[in-house]
Amino acid sequence: MRAKVHVKKGDTVLVASGKYKGRVGKVKAVLPKRGAVIVEGVNIVKKAVRVSPQHPQGGFVEQEAPLHASKVRPICPACGKPTRVRKKFLEDGRKIRVCAKCGGSLDVEE
Repeated sequence: MRAKVHVKKGDTVLVASGKYKGRVGKVKAVLPKRGAVIVEGVNIVKKAVRVSPQHPQGGFVEQEAPLHASKVRPICPACGKPTRVRKKFLEDGRKIRVCAKCGGSLDVEE
């Protein structure tokens, strides 16, 4: 069963708890089956890699590891504060995400 994740790829988020509390970054990927997100520059781990065409020397590579989605809060583009997400239906039937503090839209309009 997939967990509903309140953030989307490309959202700017604040890490609300844990080792990286207070860091701000962009969501690179969302993993709904695990209920996790990958945030740029947060939760960096070292991974051992074998010799391959991409890594001719082998060795260690630093990369971002997933964080649980409950540890991050999206930052509202309108008010600039970390917030919870509410859903709102527009007149044309579309459902958008809005800031719980100021009511501004979190979704980028195409």
